[in-house]
Amino acid sequence: MSENKPSKRRTYTREFKIKVLGEIEAGKSQAQAAREYQLSETAIYKWRQQLNRYKDKAFAGQGKAYTDEARLHELERMVGRLTMENDFLKKLLKTFQNEV
Repeated sequence: MSENKPSKRRTYTREFKIKVLGEIEAGKSQAQAAREYQLSETAIYKWRQQLNRYKDKAFAGQGKAYTDEARLHELERMVGRLTMENDFLKKLLKTFQNEV
């Protein structure tokens, strides 16, 4: 009886992904980079798409992909913060108006 061990998925840091993509940008072929770093060309293609789409936000958080869902959560937090600031300023304005 053989044990079925789940295969571990390799994870790569943001720095590693940027390094590989930088080498490709500098002229190395995607196939050559894939062989050299033992990566699939599909993974490199996806990394390039993510970097092009999300720029500095790509691979945020331990090299994981930045997604539209993460962007949505970021914007929701911003809306909440701005709503609180707006409410505070409205109260402050009322206070000043009552003093006049």
